[in-house]
Amino acid sequence: MSEDAAIDSVEVEIPAEGGIALRGLLYRPRGSGPHPAITLAHGYGGVKEHGLLRYAEAFADAGFVALLHDHRGLGASGGEPRHDVDPWQQVEDWRRVISFLEAQPEVDADRIGIWGTSYAGGHAIVLGATDRRLRCVVAQVPIINGYEQGLRRVAPENVAALERVLDEDERARFRGEAPRYQALVSEDPSVPASYRAPDATAFYLQPLPEGVAWENKVTVRSTRKARMYEPGAWIRRVSPTPLLLVVAEHDTITLTDTALAAYEQALEPKRLELITGGHFDPYVAGFDRSSRAALDWFGSHLT
Repeated sequence: MSEDAAIDSVEVEIPAEGGIALRGLLYRPRGSGPHPAITLAHGYGGVKEHGLLRYAEAFADAGFVALLHDHRGLGASGGEPRHDVDPWQQVEDWRRVISFLEAQPEVDADRIGIWGTSYAGGHAIVLGATDRRLRCVVAQVPIINGYEQGLRRVAPENVAALERVLDEDERARFRGEAPRYQALVSEDPSVPASYRAPDATAFYLQPLPEGVAWENKVTVRSTRKARMYEPGAWIRRVSPTPLLLVVAEHDTITLTDTALAAYEQALEPKRLELITGGHFDPYVAGFDRSSRAALDWFGSHLT
């Protein structure tokens, strides 16, 4: 960014468990600090360039320090195996990111919020419930119940075949073989993939800036972990930390009805923002509304 810009950004490295480096972008508003801050991360298999840069820029433009990082094994971050999506490891890594953020001289450590979307929206709920350093939570189109998602995404007649694939992957790793992979998105029914919906394919396969390290794949074992992940169980424990849930009205990925049911279980202070469209619309057609709702919530509770 130019020297005249209202914000600037720098690449950062955050040391994490196992000696790996989580890498991200730290956006800093102009003016004297310390500033309130927001930590952001992407969902299942995504990287920060999948539509999240402009959220960080919007937050920084409003006067917040914004730290956007790639999860372990994805994008610019270190970690092996690549493209392995372990929700609980991502939660623990994100806790380390919070520690890094509160140590920055331009950050007011008593005014840090978290923004997570999709899979990371579930992480934001878990962290909001278990880390009281966070003073405000925004969970956008969050995963609530991976088991329920699996029931709806996999036809009953295909469940046995999926379980065989998962079991054979486990046996292969017991034999010392490398983790097996499948596509993250594909509309071809003959290609094993996590998502088949056209909007998911369009979102993940959007053009990314040159040099971004991302491939259309995830480990097979990521599927088992996703089906075991139920962050909605933590939603009542977020209180008294303020919680905003941004929900898409026709979400077939993380499921509108499970998100609305979770919102009813959440305790005050809380707010619900409904966005027209499906799971990926908040990033695109609904960006202005989803980002404004988050900014209003952060502005009310962090500034």
